[in-house]
Amino acid sequence: MTMQYPRESLASEPPALTPDYKSTILRSPKRPLIGLDPTISELSGPVYGRESVLPTDSDLTRQHSGEPLGERIIVSGRVMDEDGRPLPNTLLEIWQANAAGRYVHVRDQHPAPLDPNFSGAGRCVTDDAGRYAFTTVKPGAYPWKNHHNAWRPAHIHFSLFGPSFLTRVITQMYFPGDPLFPFDPIFNSVTDEKARQRMISTFDFDTTESEWALGYRFDIVLRGRATTPFEDSE
Repeated sequence: MTMQYPRESLASEPPALTPDYKSTILRSPKRPLIGLDPTISELSGPVYGRESVLPTDSDLTRQHSGEPLGERIIVSGRVMDEDGRPLPNTLLEIWQANAAGRYVHVRDQHPAPLDPNFSGAGRCVTDDAGRYAFTTVKPGAYPWKNHHNAWRPAHIHFSLFGPSFLTRVITQMYFPGDPLFPFDPIFNSVTDEKARQRMISTFDFDTTESEWALGYRFDIVLRGRATTPFEDSE
């Protein structure tokens, strides 16, 4: 039996070429893609297990000797397939800017302060119910020189791995009510409004911890009508 997926799900994927997002002009393919059969190593490895991911990897506020600056938050959710079934043992990695809007990367020369107690990267593995959770600080907006007065909304990058490297998908999580949404060509490269909304987390009072951190919920659906938009689907 051949699985059929609704055409509506295709609208959630951003096109490879989005002229307002200027770097896609150079990196999008100009000729038809050539399909190559995957090798055994690509299909079967590497295999990620819990033994390589420490419990402390998911708390970005405890990776150094001191507390990072900024608004502490807890981001949690579930990873699911198109039918709402949980996907356990999925490796999630996140990376983000610090509270001032700067990455720990040599190419980031934005004149905002680096935080010696914040590296901006973490990882965890989903449990049997497909759940994950990260403790971090809310990232700041930052300029990115795509166009005049260009600023990226606050966001966290998510990378998900299944049983092999070929199963990797990448997306971005945004925060509700950000005034920069209308001006960001990356966010708006997803042309379907409902799909864009699926990239925005929701405030979650149930996971908010008293006198400690606000909670945000971000569920990730891998395909189907309610799929989360991914950056590398083209």
